[in-house]
Amino acid sequence: MKILITEPGRYIEQSKDAPEVGRAYNLEDATTGTGAQGRTFEALVMVYWKAGVHPKYGGCPYEEFRDQIKRTLGAGFAYYVYADIVDGKPKIYKVKKFDEIPDHVRQDPDMQDMIRGRLKSRAHYTKKELQKTIDALIDDMLAAGVANKKFDEILNGLEERKNAGNKV
Repeated sequence: MKILITEPGRYIEQSKDAPEVGRAYNLEDATTGTGAQGRTFEALVMVYWKAGVHPKYGGCPYEEFRDQIKRTLGAGFAYYVYADIVDGKPKIYKVKKFDEIPDHVRQDPDMQDMIRGRLKSRAHYTKKELQKTIDALIDDMLAAGVANKKFDEILNGLEERKNAGNKV
């Protein structure tokens, strides 16, 4: 169900499934990833990690594996922090995009060690980012040969929701 709050206590229904009188709902901002999408992402990553078939990140701890997935298949970094020497003094900078880091820092092997990215939190992904990440993750899992009951259950649940008209 999707509603638009027009003023305190008032809303406009924007989907077919209107809220039912007497039923409680948790309100969720429609511009960020949904709770269902987040749970789907987490479940898929766990299934992938337990399968142990990822060609690059196999054998690492779960948190590291999850971060690698977010880095390569997800929205990537929220921002970058780097150090540079200005007028003979070290300074720390924070930028949104990797391209905003000066060339001399990006290309110098010693200076490259002074660049750090902060992964975007999955909780801050937009619905579109999370959907793209889930799609890429499923494709990657299929290509790696993940085949087990839990993965099949997740895929079947996604298919059922899609057929019911709810995107995850």
